Amino acid sequence: KYTKFSILYFWINSLGQTTYIHNRSEDVPIPSGKENKTVTRSYNHRIMPLENTSSGTYYCKVKWNDIQKMGKGVFVLARGTGHIETSYKWEILITLTVLLAALSITATALLLWKRKVLCPRKNQPNILRQKVETQPPSASPPLPPPPVYD
Repeated sequence: KYTKFSILYFWINSLGQTTYIHNRSEDVPIPSGKENKTVTRSYNHRIMPLENTSSGTYYCKVKWNDIQKMGKGVFVLARGTGHIETSYKWEILITLTVLLAALSITATALLLWKRKVLCPRKNQPNILRQKVETQPPSASPPLPPPPVYD
């Protein structure tokens, strides 16, 4: 009684309209010794090509002579064909990282360069004192050495 059945594939769109896609009949022989046992079988159906208007819930229904069973359905959201979701998150992150690294290196180099220019070396004040002390005495009082930070 249950070896002959038909499988119907259909979908219901967002407007509630039912569209039948495919219908197939099956006649499954029962192997010897397997009578009066429940068997589960899978039947796949691929819908190609999907279009923008193919969104909806897809169902399958199995019909025997006096019984019919329907699946829970699978919701499919179809977008434009060939559409690839582009994400620039990684590119932005890498660009910002490189930019911040370059700014950090530049700032560090400027700080080190300014430190060399502004800060005297340890023996520089001694050189200034030696130059002042070795000058011959003159009639006017000696001028104080220029400040180190000049």
